[in-house]
Amino acid sequence: MKIVVAEDEIILAKTLEEKLKLEGYKVFVATDGRSALDLIEKEKPDLIMTDIMMPYTSGLELISIVKSGFAKKTPIIVLSSMGEENIVLQAFELGADDFITKPFNPTELSLRVKRFTLKKK
Repeated sequence: MKIVVAEDEIILAKTLEEKLKLEGYKVFVATDGRSALDLIEKEKPDLIMTDIMMPYTSGLELISIVKSGFAKKTPIIVLSSMGEENIVLQAFELGADDFITKPFNPTELSLRVKRFTLKKK
């Protein structure tokens, strides 16, 4: 199972990458939205995890592009410190499948990832 992680906080991105790899996933990390879109198109992941605030293309723009185009059925988990209700609602309206507010419990994240990847098997 392949996961693209779009996260501009390098330490968090590396932490997510290592945790997900230990759980058996093939992980691709992008530190900005434009690179994430390129990875999504190239790798055709089973799951996308994205931050909201990123350089070049925001997480909300990424969700909109992905869900209206080439990977519309790919589940998206939004990771954001922006827990404001309007941002959460906008992410869901654009097609996000789940939303986790930073900081989050790694075990909770793992369970949410498993929920989406088990559906794909």
